[in-house]
Amino acid sequence: MSFWEYVSSRHEQLLTDTYQHASAVFQCMVIATLLGVFIGVVTYRSEWAGSLATTTTATILTIPSLAMIGLLIPIVGLGVAPTVIALTLYGLLPVVRNAIVGLRGVDPALVDAAKGIGMSRTARLLRVELPLAWPPILTGIRVATQMLMGIAAIAAFASGPGLGNEIFRGIASLGSANALNQVLAGTVGIAVLALLFDAAYVLIGRLTISRGIRA
Repeated sequence: MSFWEYVSSRHEQLLTDTYQHASAVFQCMVIATLLGVFIGVVTYRSEWAGSLATTTTATILTIPSLAMIGLLIPIVGLGVAPTVIALTLYGLLPVVRNAIVGLRGVDPALVDAAKGIGMSRTARLLRVELPLAWPPILTGIRVATQMLMGIAAIAAFASGPGLGNEIFRGIASLGSANALNQVLAGTVGIAVLALLFDAAYVLIGRLTISRGIRA
């Protein structure tokens, strides 16, 4: 059958896999963003600590995704757990790096002015530094999300959720009638999801970044 006939006949399963894929990436990005920004806040004032945070998260990213999930399976088992842990770890580097760069790029004069009017250190961080550092942080989140969209497909190796199941089933049945359709359906689905997520981030940027900062 043709690709579109395959999609039509399997649309319910494809929609389920697409939802699971999007949900896994979204939830892992939320965790990675919170952890990444926290690490950035803790380390950006120290050159040594910032370098250590960036180097550590970069080292994690060099581990092949299949190897990472394979190492996690004996510890946390199959399914969702190794997927969430692996995706969260892989999503840290762009967020941590951009959080550190963004916070260090805030004009010291603005921070001194906030300090001069009596703002506490926490208030300065939340009301001055983080809002000004938000554009690069958002860019890091966008980059991390695009990476995780592809990496999440490997989760099927550990019986994880998502469109990777279509790709792995197709690869496992190469030579059969619908093998190529399965691989293509999973691949196209991931690409479409990546574009939709990126469009959502563009909208979030327009809604949360003031025109003055964008300029």
